[in-house]
Amino acid sequence: MRPADPFIGREILNGQFRILQKIGTGGMGAVYKALQPAMNRMVGVKILHPKLTNRKDLVARFRREARAMSHLTHPNTVKVFLYGELDDGSLYIIMEFLDGKNMNQTVRAEGPMTMERGLPILIQVCGALEEAHRAGIIHRDLKPENIFLCQQGGMKDYAKVLDFGLAKVTEREMRPGSIILTQEGMVFGTPEFMSPEQAQGKTLTPASDIYSLATILYEALTGKLPFDCKSAMDFLSHHVSHKPIPLSQRVPGRSFPPLLDQIILRALAKKPEERFASAADFASAMQAVLAGATELPRAITPATPAVVMPQGPPPDHQPVSSPLPQQHSSTTSMTNAKPTVPETPTKRSSGAARWALLAGVAVGCLVVGAGLAVVVMKLLMK
Repeated sequence: MRPADPFIGREILNGQFRILQKIGTGGMGAVYKALQPAMNRMVGVKILHPKLTNRKDLVARFRREARAMSHLTHPNTVKVFLYGELDDGSLYIIMEFLDGKNMNQTVRAEGPMTMERGLPILIQVCGALEEAHRAGIIHRDLKPENIFLCQQGGMKDYAKVLDFGLAKVTEREMRPGSIILTQEGMVFGTPEFMSPEQAQGKTLTPASDIYSLATILYEALTGKLPFDCKSAMDFLSHHVSHKPIPLSQRVPGRSFPPLLDQIILRALAKKPEERFASAADFASAMQAVLAGATELPRAITPATPAVVMPQGPPPDHQPVSSPLPQQHSSTTSMTNAKPTVPETPTKRSSGAARWALLAGVAVGCLVVGAGLAVVVMKLLMK
C-alpha cells in the first residue's frame, strides 16, 4: 500500500484553505483541489515536493511560473491568487480551479475538431498570449495539454492557458538572485510543438509561441501533427529542416479553405520573421477564415526578427491573485509524462527533462550542421 498523502485533509495558511483531493501528480510535485471556506469556492493548489526545495533550478522555475502568471489578467489565462512557502518549506501556488478537459483529452475523446470549433478556441488563446507577449513573457511550452477547455459565463469551450513554468521573462521580471533558466543554447519544452529556433536552443521571440500554437491548431483539426515522425529527435529535426505536410493533404477526404492552409503554413514558417507579427495578427487571420474571406486583411504583416516588448511590472509588484491544476500528462507541469506516440493527440514525449545531453548533441549533428552551435539539453526533472 502506498502511504497516505500528507497534504490531503490538511489545512494550510492558517486554515484559509482545506486540501480535499489530489488531481494530478508528477516528478516535481502534485496538484490538489482545495476548498476556501471564507470565499465558498474551490481552488487549485500546486505544491512542489518538499524534498526538491534544495534544487535551486526547480525552485526558481516554480517561482517563475507563479510570478509570471500573477502579472497576467487576461480572462483566458488561468488566474493566480497567491503563492509562497508553507511552514514545512513546501512551495505552493493557489490558483483558479476549473472543471473540464484540456485540448488533448478533448480531441482524444471526441476526434478532430471542426474548423468552426477549433478556430474560436485558438483565437481565445491568442488573446492570452498577446497580453503575455506585451508584458515581456514568452510561454515556451504551448501544447494541447496546456490549453484547458471549460464552461464559463455560459460559454462552452472557454479556453484557459496553463503552465508558465518554462516562461521566458524580461530581466526586469526577475527578482534579485533568481536563476535564469532560459539561457541561449539550452532547449526546453515539448518536441512535438517546438519552433525551429527553440529546437536549436536559439533566442526566442513571441513568434516561437505562434509556431507552437499553429502546430496545436493543426493537430486539433486533423488529429495528426504536421510531420510523420517516430521519435522526439525526429520531431526536432523536422521542425528545423522539413516542410510541414499541407493541412488539406493530411487527412484523406477532408479539406479546408485555401486561406486556412495559407495561414497555417505561414505560422509554421521556419524563419520567425516570416510568421505573423503578433498573436493578435494570427487571431485576425483565423477570424478572417471564419468570416469566409479568401485573403488576409492588408493590415496583417509578417513578424520581424527583433521584437521589442514593453517591460513588465516593477520588481516590487506583489501577486494578489497560478495556473490551473492539471489532470493530464505534461512535460512542464507536475503531472506524469508519457512516451511519444506519433500522429496521435493522446500522448506526448517525456519532455525536456528526459533528453539531456544526448538528444541535444544528436539534434546538433542531425539538423543544425557543423556550422551551428550544438544544442545542449538541461535536465529539468527526474
